[in-house]
Amino acid sequence: MEPRNPEYAREVEALFRKAAFVMDVGYELAGVTPGRVETRLVVRPRHLQQDEVIHMGVQATMADHTAGAAAASLISADQMILTTGFTMNLLQAAVGQELRCRAQVLRAGRTLSVVESEVFTVARGEEKLVSKATVTLAVLSRKR
Repeated sequence: MEPRNPEYAREVEALFRKAAFVMDVGYELAGVTPGRVETRLVVRPRHLQQDEVIHMGVQATMADHTAGAAAASLISADQMILTTGFTMNLLQAAVGQELRCRAQVLRAGRTLSVVESEVFTVARGEEKLVSKATVTLAVLSRKR
């Protein structure tokens, strides 16, 4: 996939710095290439639900924001991305010291992009797929 903005990596990094909620939770950008983004989160007690499993909301936000960043890596500088549809499947209980998310653009259209996000836990160095999301994003002009 070819980015329309040669500064795509810097733009994706800016998406993370500008998103206050994402920064509050603690997500970190771990890698970006055209159409693909990886993020990570060091799991803290505040990320757990009452049964000490990583909260679905933490996984969903990670999957959504990582997908948005992957879609944003392919748009032009005068465009922005906004989620319009989101489906997530929890595959197993998420327990571990770290979460990792890898998002890949499946289709980068003129007005809509479709991205798949996979969320993994890392426990004792072993990665396990715990959830998967399909995210549809609108490609919008920044000049609205």
